[in-house]
Amino acid sequence: MTGATARILPRPPRDIRIDIVRGWLQLTIFASHAAGSWIGAWLIHGAWGLSDSSEQFVFLSGLMLGSVFARKSLRDGFSAAARDMTARTARLYRTHMVTFFLFGAMIATVTVSGLCPGEVKRLGWNFLAHDPVRAIPAAFTTLYQPNYMDILPVFIWSMAALPAFAWLERRIGAAALAAPFGLYLAAWLFGLTPPSLGHDTSVGFNPLAWQILFMLGVWMGRRMLLNGRAIEPSRGLTGAAILVLAVGLILRLSWFGALPFDLGIPESDWIIGKDALALPRVVHAMALALVVARFVPREAPWMHATLCRWLAAAGRHSLHVFCLGLFLSWAVTAVFRFWPGWMVWLDLPLIVAGCAILLWFGTWRDRGRGDARPLPNLGQPAGSGGLA
Repeated sequence: MTGATARILPRPPRDIRIDIVRGWLQLTIFASHAAGSWIGAWLIHGAWGLSDSSEQFVFLSGLMLGSVFARKSLRDGFSAAARDMTARTARLYRTHMVTFFLFGAMIATVTVSGLCPGEVKRLGWNFLAHDPVRAIPAAFTTLYQPNYMDILPVFIWSMAALPAFAWLERRIGAAALAAPFGLYLAAWLFGLTPPSLGHDTSVGFNPLAWQILFMLGVWMGRRMLLNGRAIEPSRGLTGAAILVLAVGLILRLSWFGALPFDLGIPESDWIIGKDALALPRVVHAMALALVVARFVPREAPWMHATLCRWLAAAGRHSLHVFCLGLFLSWAVTAVFRFWPGWMVWLDLPLIVAGCAILLWFGTWRDRGRGDARPLPNLGQPAGSGGLA
């Protein structure tokens, strides 16, 4: 692509499918975080396969940011794109730290007040409560990760590394993927992981492993911007993806004891491990993304229905919706613990109410944003094409 062409590269139309999917992911993440929820345990796609909403959240964010970085780099130069990504990373980091300390304050308050005795210890906030002089600096490194605080550091680390990956890709093309794949393999084969700086916690999602999904998204996002699609449509590839999803479903059914025979394949970290992101989870997540991209049209009348517009708004503000969802999911979990005998009756109304709040919040932010550039978010417009 010539310099002249690069400078007139138009902003691609927003892919509403991605917004709707990201909004849906926020609802399922909220439900799955509500410990004890039957809906969160069984009525989300993660219950019936080898991956869940977290993988799609990371991948789609990389996809969108890869498109944004590529367009800005072509239009304004690589240095400008790198500065823009650094600013986005800094905003995300600030959002994470605000969420961290607000959540910690909430947990400390309900513990000290006697509303939820022992909650500080149960959720891994003892270090902050008893040794704040050391815990606060540890928190600022993102390596102190009490419960609920383990996913946003993956985005922070991955976004910080995005310019380096993009620089490498400019020079050697698709071969640049060897770097994130090599880091992923090192995390698995040699146990490479950042150290936890919390006395009673561990690093939840190993960012050295989870970055593979983000960087795959970045690579595809650039291809979508320049070529209209990340990969060419292929019946064989689509069939393989469907087969992967079918195998994941069969394995889940086997582990549930729902098959008339035993497959003899135990549920293990090598297949389903989430913290270190087992390879089958990566393959399943990519297969699911491909199938959705292949069979969900870019534009359809149903996408403009009220519910889909709400989902799209939540997707456009997925970072803030996600953060609010953390507080709501803890609240639902607390209610379940207060009244365990009523859990079966409270599950549906509480999850529905929480989803409604998240959708309202997304639409409220959408109205408040107007035509201005969005505040800290994990992505911007994606390319005009699709994955396949």
